[in-house]
Amino acid sequence: MQIIWHGHSCFQILTPRNKGEVTSILIDPFSEEIGLRPPKLEADIVLMSHDHRGHNNVKTVSGSPFLISGPGEYEIKSVFIQGISSSHDQSLGKERGENTIYALEAEDLKLCHLGDLGQKELTEEQLDRIGEVDILMIPIGGVDSISAKEAMKIMSQIEPKITIPMHYQIPKLKIKLDGLDKFLKSLGIKSIMPENKLSIKKKDISTEEAKIVILKS
Repeated sequence: MQIIWHGHSCFQILTPRNKGEVTSILIDPFSEEIGLRPPKLEADIVLMSHDHRGHNNVKTVSGSPFLISGPGEYEIKSVFIQGISSSHDQSLGKERGENTIYALEAEDLKLCHLGDLGQKELTEEQLDRIGEVDILMIPIGGVDSISAKEAMKIMSQIEPKITIPMHYQIPKLKIKLDGLDKFLKSLGIKSIMPENKLSIKKKDISTEEAKIVILKS
């Protein structure tokens, strides 16, 4: 499996299936309105956590992708996907009050993308539905999503083997968010060398030590 970050909350996940074919999953494609250049990619599956310009630019995705934009259970091209209802930020009004957490299973790996989550902690029901997580993609930039401090709380609830931070301040982003340094400081980490992508198999997952992975956008 390969996990590539395109900035903000946008990830591309490539996972092999039968006969040498690869399933391409794109999560939260963003609009150029946020200041970043949208990736022009082909996908089999598109996941949209939140109907906002930073997460819903589905029209830029080529191919004929299967779009998932809310809670439910799906099995598409050897990938099992569960959409779990959650809150974005209720103070912003109903039109921005809903967020979908996605739990994905492929290649015997369990991934969780929290979308534009605004809850300070997850409910027992949400945790039960998410289950055990190998790789967690979590917002850390605060403002209208969870902060670094709140992310720490949710990480302790989920206990992932690998955590990939997302939705934080990067060059050219017009949305003002907290930077990565605040998150790393809360973990007692001075710096981590960013990687271009995460290439991983189940056997690479350590059961003894949790790991933070920083990806280049």
